[in-house]
Amino acid sequence: MTSNLLISFLFILSTGSGFDSDSKYFKDFYASGKPKSEGWLIDGKKTGYWKFYHENGITSEQGHYKYNRREKYWYFYGPNRVRIKEGKYLAGRMTSWWLFYDTKGRINHKCQLNNGKKNGYCLKYENEELVSAEKYHNGEKIKEWFNFVDFRRENKLSDLK
Repeated sequence: MTSNLLISFLFILSTGSGFDSDSKYFKDFYASGKPKSEGWLIDGKKTGYWKFYHENGITSEQGHYKYNRREKYWYFYGPNRVRIKEGKYLAGRMTSWWLFYDTKGRINHKCQLNNGKKNGYCLKYENEELVSAEKYHNGEKIKEWFNFVDFRRENKLSDLK
């Protein structure tokens, strides 16, 4: 029984259960010797978790790739470690809710995106207070509200999920 398990395990390893035979961990460096980027390449394409750095060594962005396209949730940072934006990619395009931050790391606005364009609501903040809301369709602004009584009356709050 254990020899059958061992043979099965060795077969799975030899056939590549997850990474192709042409997979390698890639690390690129700036001229200064500090890291520039790192992650997995499979058949020459970025796949899996990747991390990129500013020249000062601080993380600039991190997230997942699938066949050279950004996928899943990504985080972006300035050279001073302050978060700039974060959100989800699908097939290399920004999708769903994205959060954008001011220079102090506070939410400046959050927007619903589809195929990299504003599509849905965009909520704007100043000093962490909601100051306006906008509605977009395929990147075109449809309406803007500064009065939240009107905003609530004209929209389904369930659309903000």
